[in-house]
Amino acid sequence: MQILTPHVYWAQRHGEIYLRVELSDAKVGQSTTSSRLFSGHGAKGDNEYEFSLEFLRPVRSEINHRSTQRQVDIKIKKQEEHWWDRLTLQEKKPLFLAPDFDRWLDESDAEMELQAKEEEKINRISVESRVPYLGLKKGYLFMYNLVQFLGFSWVFVNMTVRLFILGQDSFYDTFHTTADMMYFCQMMAVLEVINPLLGLVKTGFFPAMIQVTGRNVILFVIFGSLEEMQNKPVVFFVFYLWSTIEIFRYPFYMLACVGTDWKLLTWLRYSLWIPLYPLGVIAEAMAVIQSLPIFDETRLFSFPLPAVLGQSLSFSYSLQLYLVLMFLGLFINFRHLYKQRRRRYRSRKRKVH
Repeated sequence: MQILTPHVYWAQRHGEIYLRVELSDAKVGQSTTSSRLFSGHGAKGDNEYEFSLEFLRPVRSEINHRSTQRQVDIKIKKQEEHWWDRLTLQEKKPLFLAPDFDRWLDESDAEMELQAKEEEKINRISVESRVPYLGLKKGYLFMYNLVQFLGFSWVFVNMTVRLFILGQDSFYDTFHTTADMMYFCQMMAVLEVINPLLGLVKTGFFPAMIQVTGRNVILFVIFGSLEEMQNKPVVFFVFYLWSTIEIFRYPFYMLACVGTDWKLLTWLRYSLWIPLYPLGVIAEAMAVIQSLPIFDETRLFSFPLPAVLGQSLSFSYSLQLYLVLMFLGLFINFRHLYKQRRRRYRSRKRKVH
């Protein structure tokens, strides 16, 4: 049987030579670093094919090849990492040899590719060296979000069950039945302000501080310090809206810690806050407004003034200023959350396409 020469395409990197032999259903026979024998289907049908190349510089004896239905890919390592001016020792290129433009890079591009691989290797080593830290970080964030989820779930379930059993009567004792757990959850929430400062999460510091500070003013200053406010229905609406938002937010972050994305939960986390967050701020504003006359009457937390100006300045003036800041915070947080929602939607869209 006549032995024919196949079409061979080549490309190089600093450390390797890539050869692509155009033969379908090929079987590789005897081979050396300078010649190879194949049997397969080429341009002239089923035949035996062979080609021989005398390389410009020495190469290693190990040869890797991979056969597919359309071609044979060969990878040969150079003896020294060096860029070759040409592939063969002879200056005149063999007729069967041509550049493989699918893999072709010039020397500068190959150097950039090599540099990128080195950087990737360094980054991988850096990440591997930080594995214990990353493990502790994920474990801490997972446990924090789990504890908060369980706390707010207890509040939500408790209030829901009491609402079904007692109806509107449950509005008036919400504080006394759920305040301890809400105190615990909101004191824990201070960590959400600290975490961005320590670089543990990518969430912005100011949006977290605005939300946590705002809620703690409502919980500790208005509800906690005024017994007259603790039996008002507004407490029910504030607590119920807070817990409804959080029973979807904390599981979302909890699953993110372990690299899991549940589509339904993601949709709920980024959709329910659109109506619930403004409603929560409105409920908080109603609590502040209802507390103003009580602070005026009791003079609690009033600021002492010099005798010339009067006895004291009512704390209600501070709360009126706080009302303005509350709605400013609503705008900042709403904008921040909306940007998060859009970024996530765009990243999902890119993955689909």
